[in-house]
Parts: sequence; structure tokens; C-alpha cells
Amino acid sequence: MDSVEKGFVQDEGRKSEDLRQQIASVLLDRSGFVTADMVAIFPFSGCEALSPEYCRRIGSLLVQLLAFAVRDGRVDPRGGFMADLHHVVLERALPVERLFTFTYLTERAAMDELAVDEVIGATSEAWPLVAQLVRRASFDVLAGYAERIQLEPSNVATTDRLTTLNAPAVMKLVISKEVDRACRFGYPLSIILYDVDNLADINRNYGYGVGDRILERLGILTRGFFRQHDWVARYEEDSIAVLLTGPDAAHANGLAETLRSTVEERLEFKDHRTDRPVRVTLTAAVINLKITVGDSLDPERLMADLEMAISRAKNEGKNRVAIVDSYSGARVAGSAKA
Repeated sequence: MDSVEKGFVQDEGRKSEDLRQQIASVLLDRSGFVTADMVAIFPFSGCEALSPEYCRRIGSLLVQLLAFAVRDGRVDPRGGFMADLHHVVLERALPVERLFTFTYLTERAAMDELAVDEVIGATSEAWPLVAQLVRRASFDVLAGYAERIQLEPSNVATTDRLTTLNAPAVMKLVISKEVDRACRFGYPLSIILYDVDNLADINRNYGYGVGDRILERLGILTRGFFRQHDWVARYEEDSIAVLLTGPDAAHANGLAETLRSTVEERLEFKDHRTDRPVRVTLTAAVINLKITVGDSLDPERLMADLEMAISRAKNEGKNRVAIVDSYSGARVAGSAKA
């Protein structure tokens, strides 16, 4: 290669590097817009409903990873943003195919945002290369995540890092299997679902760090309250589920109320603006099932009944326990404090 050709190659390399930097800069500057567009598209992607806040957390991390993948031409599977993404995915046991959907929609929203840029937008000479770099970066993000999974200890997928309880995916599988066994062999079964009151407001007013500390302390408290052979797990972002079988199921109502009152008495944090203590409370629902051999029950319907009972109890004042009769609705017992 002569000096002219070498100079041309170097010049093209610098142009490509500059373009990568420009794309990354636009994506990072407009991260909020790209994330908002992705969240707006997601409900129409054919996937199950997820909370907008959860979608925003996933989207924000994906935009940043996409920008760095464009800028660097690779993704570090050991990096902090990839670790954060993996943590958020595990919170809801998000299937990999759903993460693929998120990544595709983020890429699509990013392309829409880049297309209107005055310098590297859809009418610019550079646009075909811009589109190529973004699409390649999207694949790099997914490849980096796949590698990240291989780096994790084998127990990470079964344990929720924040609460140190069983992970949501584990509990959903356990509930399904135990309901099936109870229907085959005929024994009682109870499920308790706890939901932290006002956690979204706490996160908004005091920061997500406070909300995370509440969930962390609640996990420790709940794990110590129930016995080692009881199934206790983080169920969703701000809820914890407990499964009791056989003779233990008879005590579910009392246990649910005792833990509710214990949390009300012991769990608090300080308002940094007033230095006053702020109490943390739980709303809970219990479903008690007297199952006989040959019964047929839908685990998803049972959990939906519990979630509906919690919603009703929250509408009636929160900080209480709803006892669910799966055939005739729910009645509310326990504290009536807000």
C-alpha cells in the first residue's frame, strides 16, 4: 500500500470514528426521548403488560448500551451498565425473547430520533452508514448480554439480589407445581401476597435508593419470619409471595396479619427534609384452598385473584389483609389504618 492509499484509509477511519462519536452523542443527549418512544411502542408489540416504570428502566439502560456499542464497536459484558441490565431483567424474570423485543424497539426508536438530526439524519450522505452502525450495535448489545449470562454464578437466576429471597421465576414455577400436586394428592394450600404501600410515591419523593433499602429490609424480615421450608419469594417489583402447604396452610391468615403488623411497627425510614420517621406498611391478600383429589385449578387465575384483592384492599385504605374466597370474592380483615 503506497502513501496515498494509506492516507485515504486513515482518513476514512477517522471519518468513521467521528461518525460513531456523533451517533453516540445524539443517542445519549436524547436518551429520554428514545426511551419514551420505546415505552410508547411496547404495549403494541404483542407482549404481556409490564409497568411503564419497569419499561423505562430497561429502555434507559438499552439506549446507553446501544450508544456505547456504536461508539466502541463492542459491548463489555462485564461493564456496569450490562450488570444493571441483568439485574433489572432478573427482577421480573424477563424472558430473553422479551429482552430481544425491547432491544429491537429501542433500536427502532433510536433510528427515528437519529433520522431527524440535522447533521447525520435521514437526508444526509452519512445516513446509510448510520443505520448500519446502529443495527450492528443492537446485535452487539444482545451478544454482550448473552455473554453476561454465562459469567453469572449459577444461583443468580434463582435468587433475587435485592431481597435475597427466591426469584420471581422460581416462585411462579413452585406455585404451578404445588397447585398441580395438591390437586393430584388432595391437601390444603395457602398463598399470601404482600405489596408495599405507596412504593412508587416513596421512590418518586425520596429516590429509588430508599425504595431499594425498604425492599432489602423487607426481604430480611420476611425470610426470618417464615420457616426455612416455606416458599418465600419476591413476586414482582414491590411484592413478596409466600406459599404454605399441608398443615401449615391453616395458619396463613394469622401469619399474614402478624407480619403486616410487625412491618408497621418496625419498618421505617427518615424523611431527609424534615428528619421525621416515615412508616412503611404492607397490604396483603391470602387465598386458602381446601383441595380434594381430582380438583383442577389455574395457578395464574389464583394469583390474579390475589392481585385483585390487594387492589381492592388498597382502595379501601391500604395497610390491611384481604382474605380471599376464590368462589365468592374477598372480604377484608385486619388494620384499617392508612
